[in-house]
Amino acid sequence: MVKLYVEKGNGIVLDLKEKESMNIKFENFIDTLEGEDLFGKCDRVDEVLHSGILTGNEGLGMVTMNKVQPDSKIKEKDGTVHDVIMLGSNSYLNLSTHPQVMKGAREALEKFGYGMGAVSNYAGITEIHKELEARIAKFHGTEDCIVFPSGYGANIGIVSALCGKNDVIINDAANHASIFDGNVLSGAEIKVFPHRDMRGLERILSRIPAEKTGRLIITDGVFSMDGDMAYLDKIVELAEKYNCRIMVDDAHGVGIVGPTGRGTAEHYGVMDKIDLHVSMLSKGQGGLGGYCASTRKVVQYLRLYARSYFFSTALPASVAGGLNEVYKLLETDTAGRKELWEKTNYLKQKLVEAGFDIGHSQSAVVPVMIYNEPVLFEIYEKLRQRGVYVNIVTYPAVRRKECRLRLCTMKDLTFEQIDKAVGILTELGKEYGIIK
Repeated sequence: MVKLYVEKGNGIVLDLKEKESMNIKFENFIDTLEGEDLFGKCDRVDEVLHSGILTGNEGLGMVTMNKVQPDSKIKEKDGTVHDVIMLGSNSYLNLSTHPQVMKGAREALEKFGYGMGAVSNYAGITEIHKELEARIAKFHGTEDCIVFPSGYGANIGIVSALCGKNDVIINDAANHASIFDGNVLSGAEIKVFPHRDMRGLERILSRIPAEKTGRLIITDGVFSMDGDMAYLDKIVELAEKYNCRIMVDDAHGVGIVGPTGRGTAEHYGVMDKIDLHVSMLSKGQGGLGGYCASTRKVVQYLRLYARSYFFSTALPASVAGGLNEVYKLLETDTAGRKELWEKTNYLKQKLVEAGFDIGHSQSAVVPVMIYNEPVLFEIYEKLRQRGVYVNIVTYPAVRRKECRLRLCTMKDLTFEQIDKAVGILTELGKEYGIIK
């Protein structure tokens, strides 16, 4: 076991116990202190970030020096550039660099320029955008689709437009932050059930007053921090029993899970039972934006009442052009899903053999549980220094005692790269007592 310590800028060395007593937690910096200027919190954060105390922010904001690919170069904050094995990208299928996708983006760029210059409801929509919406609707088996210029904007726009003060929103506790932000903006009554706890969900549903008829259950399809899937079959049963609508944000599932890559709803055989098929266009699809596929009337309503759509400039045509090619590949299941699963399963196998706890991942998102925040910060920093880039996950995304590394596989990873990355992680895991 290594002794954990931090060194402050003035040379004072603090051991772990002393560090914990300092209570350095980033959420504590949000409130303005009595008598403090509004920007005083910025000074306090800056002081900690430059103190030498590991905070978990050391690897954030690295500059990528090449296209999204498994062998990457990153520029550190001190300007040094080095190679890493990329296990921190959501471009699971490497579609952002697919020749067919890039060709579609270039052709749209030449025809319409690099930006639309107007919101979607005015002069921001082209035939390319309409084709994209039609392709996504067909992919999900719905009547229509609305594409938002950002994924975050999609969730807050959909939820806040459809729900109001007379409605109830019932959320899985592990839903994405953008969903909860949409909850707050809606003004609706907000309920939360423990992660994937169907008994907890039914307890909430059974207690909703009869007069509260506007009811929406929201869940991620694949959960971004755990890599597991919602029990959509059970959720559908409960929604029918208690007269609820269902929204599924399957950002990390579309293109990846299901017999033909149509996501978590396809995995459970309930595609026609989901009222709002939501996904981001920035994960497996490798682009930008978000969408909601639903009935013609729901989509029509969202075009008029989703403020993040109505008041945002439309997605660039070049991105939409590339995404049209993405959905051609997804429609025919030729985007590389099988190859991705080969790499994902190999990574999981190697991590389990090494002794790591990877939770219950059912996707290309693979958590490596650390359970100790100071240790997490140390391992995260050393991994990057030794050439492995991963994502760090702790509060508020998860509870501190459930902190972890999040590894994301890509189709183009080699088995040799996976072996090397797991080897480095295994050495650090043993050094810090995470595994034996």
